[in-house]
Amino acid sequence: MNNPLLEVRDLKVAYGGIHAIKGIDLHVAPGELVALIGSNGAGKTTTLKTLAGLLHPAGGQIKYDGNSLHDVAAHQRAAMGIALVPEGRGVFARMTVAENLLMGAYSRGDKKEIAADVAHMYELFPRLAERKDQLAGTLSGGEQQMVAMARALMSRPRLLMLDEPSMGLAPLMVKKIFETIREISALGMSILLVEQNARLALQVAQRGYVMESGAITLSGAASELLGSDAVQRAYLGA
Repeated sequence: MNNPLLEVRDLKVAYGGIHAIKGIDLHVAPGELVALIGSNGAGKTTTLKTLAGLLHPAGGQIKYDGNSLHDVAAHQRAAMGIALVPEGRGVFARMTVAENLLMGAYSRGDKKEIAADVAHMYELFPRLAERKDQLAGTLSGGEQQMVAMARALMSRPRLLMLDEPSMGLAPLMVKKIFETIREISALGMSILLVEQNARLALQVAQRGYVMESGAITLSGAASELLGSDAVQRAYLGA
């Protein structure tokens, strides 16, 4: 294995006396799209929040670009190129679409390049160009998901973590969001995708991990997991 961009070893996370994450290992190579699938309550969101620095691990190691993130705060991780698009989107409802995008670039000082990146986001998400002066809180769920993704990309991340991007969206909008995830991946972005729609996630990913009750129970090439009897019975309705 080449040096991974993200390497997680024996990660443990506890809420009070409850062990939410029970010593998991995973990695994401540069330019790789990795899916983390599992049922509700498996620990997927907790994993992403811990990687982003929003929760503190009870044990284990997180390395990013070869460096330990043990004492690195969430805002410092963001500045290092780790971006999280949270479950529920978390847009700034009383700001316009354009203002939300600029918030994603708050730590950057390169005004010309920020303007160029905003233009690129409007190419990637044409719907946002049409809505750029609209308050984000008045958009549909799918449009808000686009805002959240574009805002994260404005920080120019090296690792993009997506938490349930299809949740609560109409099928047509889910299709558009996943087309965009494919496009972003094709540009060489490293992506860790948490998604309840296992089929969709494994169709876009190169590799996948299956999580149950805070533990990784299966891992491998996405195509292998799609064909696995255990995955088909548990997540694909076969």
